[in-house]
Amino acid sequence: MTAHTPTRPRPKKKSRRGKFLIVTVIVLAVLLVAADFALAAAGEYQIAQRMREKLQLNEDPSVRINGFPFMLQAVRGDYKHVRIEASGVPIKNEQQGVDLRDLDIVADLRHTRVELADLLAGNVSKATIDKVEGSIKIKALDLNRLANQVTPFDKLSIEPDNRVATPTPTDVNAPKTTAAIKISGQTTVAGKVVTVAAYGQIALVSGAIQINIDDIELEDTSLKEIIPQLRQALAIKIDPGTLPFGATPTAVEVESGAFILRGVITDVPLVQR
Repeated sequence: MTAHTPTRPRPKKKSRRGKFLIVTVIVLAVLLVAADFALAAAGEYQIAQRMREKLQLNEDPSVRINGFPFMLQAVRGDYKHVRIEASGVPIKNEQQGVDLRDLDIVADLRHTRVELADLLAGNVSKATIDKVEGSIKIKALDLNRLANQVTPFDKLSIEPDNRVATPTPTDVNAPKTTAAIKISGQTTVAGKVVTVAAYGQIALVSGAIQINIDDIELEDTSLKEIIPQLRQALAIKIDPGTLPFGATPTAVEVESGAFILRGVITDVPLVQR
């Protein structure tokens, strides 16, 4: 008998249809994600334009509408978390004696409420925010310049004072109004460069930062007579005014290279009416 060669089964049409459906779903998903990001970018651009005016910035700030999908938030007209960041911001008010040139500003907007059509059209006059968490970072560059008005300093640096144990607060949710600091730098005395390490506290006083120096260490211990002068030079009050959206400063922190003022305000308009 002649052996029959087995015939290969033909591919089933259902298998082809299944693959086609899978590819179609993937393509549609990619298109929806791309459209979602495009809409979010358009909304971020409009908010950046309004925030440039509101915060009186020279350039558009960075704006990020967090949360995915954007479309779901847009349908509800409720954007859960919008972050606004701006760097190198100057603040100058000659009447109040404010002259800061290198601030970093951050505003976290919780539940910004505006219809999508209004947002994309740039019409945000009716937009409101449930809560704004604002902060201003004051860096060593501004501190160095302010200290120079009393005693010339160079290369001032800001650090937390790690020698001081942070006390455990009785209320963990209470804002911190004081923080231990270490300020290091150099000054010149009688033509000689002197290295200085100053320890103390910053305190929140009427919305401003007040620096109080308790202890000063000099590399050259024979120059102790200049310590009172250095203490006075570093006892600086820095008042940046109100935080973003008019929030009142309620907390102060020290990090490597900067002081940070924080505050919260509720139920505010996105733009001034």
